Amino acid sequence: MAKDPFDNAGSARAGYVLHLYIAGATSRSRRAITNIKEICDEHLKGKYYLEVIDIYQNPENIAEDNVIAAPTLIKKNPLPVRRFIGDLSDTGKLMDGLAIKKKTT
Repeated sequence: MAKDPFDNAGSARAGYVLHLYIAGATSRSRRAITNIKEICDEHLKGKYYLEVIDIYQNPENIAEDNVIAAPTLIKKNPLPVRRFIGDLSDTGKLMDGLAIKKKTT
């Protein structure tokens, strides 16, 4: 039985479930991790679960999620499922795809 990703996340139960597939410690992988964490921390604080999966350490997961390139971010919840390939540096496009509204000051 799979572990509930929100067991330790409290208010995140109705939030985002994101899986980021990376290929080792490459510069693209590090940029993707940094970029998605910055977006999540700024716009989804307490409302997301992010799992980073290294395809070299967990190759069985790539077939399950049909991953063909790395880095790949998969938004599993809320539906619909969306996929983003690359280092996630185009924050505007990523936020639009994740349906995250920019905070206004």
